[in-house]
Amino acid sequence: MAMNGLRPTINDVARAAGVSRATASRVVNGAPGASGAMRARVHAAVAELGWQPNESARALASGRRRAIDVIAMPSGAGIGWLGTHPYFSRVLAGMMPVLESADVQLRLHAMNREASVDTVEEIAANATLGVLLADTTPEMAARLYRRCRRVVSMVPTAAPVPGMEADNAGGAYAAVKELYGLGRRRIAAVHGPADNPCATSRRLGYRRAVADLGLTAVEADGAFSREGGYAAVLRMLESDPRTDALFVACDLMAAGAVQAVTATGRSVPRDVSIIGFDDSIAAACSTPPLTTMRLPVEEMAAAAAGLLLDGSLVPGHRQHFPVELVIRQSSEHHGH
Repeated sequence: MAMNGLRPTINDVARAAGVSRATASRVVNGAPGASGAMRARVHAAVAELGWQPNESARALASGRRRAIDVIAMPSGAGIGWLGTHPYFSRVLAGMMPVLESADVQLRLHAMNREASVDTVEEIAANATLGVLLADTTPEMAARLYRRCRRVVSMVPTAAPVPGMEADNAGGAYAAVKELYGLGRRRIAAVHGPADNPCATSRRLGYRRAVADLGLTAVEADGAFSREGGYAAVLRMLESDPRTDALFVACDLMAAGAVQAVTATGRSVPRDVSIIGFDDSIAAACSTPPLTTMRLPVEEMAAAAAGLLLDGSLVPGHRQHFPVELVIRQSSEHHGH
């Protein structure tokens, strides 16, 4: 360790590795220009000394404040989604307590699915502490990770990219089992966008559950919006009026589903039981309030921000989070 209990410096690393300070700096910053043997010595010295990069000094030297960049990539919507979608506000709510005591900026980027390579390159080039991916495709995450290793994804992602991983498939499976346990046998699903990795996992969980229970899959796409959920359920009840339960892959869509069921003269939960996903403000404000699978968004965002702050990222890192059934009035249930 460094002498006198002081935090080890890059000079200490260079001395321990027997290389110049410039070489040690190149290695720890991932720059080219050092042999494999030199890199191995520097990395061994870093491990022995417990050296960590001083991001504050880095930021000051470059004239930039320390920051975490947050990328949001809404599905089929404009940037207005950022102000209206409850998921994103929960991401920020989870991050802010972690950042507020660390003098760290938060920089927000709203990108569409067709974001240019230049946009990704610019974010990667200007990153200081790193990038939190609130909602991006695995392809976009992998592209960014190739340019900047300080990346954490909040949604299912490409194998090398560090990520927070909620049990989306297991949650969907549990929702269908709950509806089945209530005696429902025509359990339909309203899914999110095909290119959204959370929606994909929830779709998989639904299909596994209906297959295991010997039911028929009845499915529609609601685009992760209230309007989409409303339209999908209206069509579904017209084409399949025997539907007596709905698993809806996000609470916004589920709120629209409740409105659609009511608009056809049916009652929730008497005629159609509904379970959503997320446990967002939309669930509590629906009429009736929604039974839902709670996604621990705030906890996931706090953990992701913590990883970026302490720099403890390794390729392929996964931190797993369970989802939980929260029972409210939109589903019939025994003993309540």
